[in-house]
Amino acid sequence: MVIWLIGLSGSGKTTLGREITRQWKQQAANTLLVDGDEVRRIFRQDTQAADYSLAGRRLNAERIFELCAWLDAQEINVVCSILSIFPDLRALNRTRFRHYYEVYLNPPMQTLVERDTKGLYRQALAGEMSDMVGVDIPFPPPSAADLEIDTSQPADIAELARDILQRAQGSMA
Repeated sequence: MVIWLIGLSGSGKTTLGREITRQWKQQAANTLLVDGDEVRRIFRQDTQAADYSLAGRRLNAERIFELCAWLDAQEINVVCSILSIFPDLRALNRTRFRHYYEVYLNPPMQTLVERDTKGLYRQALAGEMSDMVGVDIPFPPPSAADLEIDTSQPADIAELARDILQRAQGSMA
């Protein structure tokens, strides 16, 4: 099974993904987290501006898709935290994975700008950085997410992760 967490930078994908993975591993040791930023770092696709262009983002998204498909084919559970800005790859997820559950983390843009833990929105809005998804690269929201969550308000991450995991596993029945 693949749980695919989608959202803009700062929406909580990595934090929530880590907690879902931690809880899921208690039930099934064959569970891994695939995080978009970590995959970039592993493949050293995070050192040049071109790595964050639309073409660079496409390459990273395709790598993540193939990595998740490879793990899923080996019956390894995957929690994937990714911007996921390519609707064609999201559609392919539903046909390629054994079981797929898509969660869209969707706080208002104002919350992301205020939260801005990495300083990315500040730089992009000031014109100091380009190729920022949600600012100068469009973010097409998912049209068929299994669950949409507004992460603008503080939440109990453990409880939220437990709820997502239960829903995802329940959708397999």
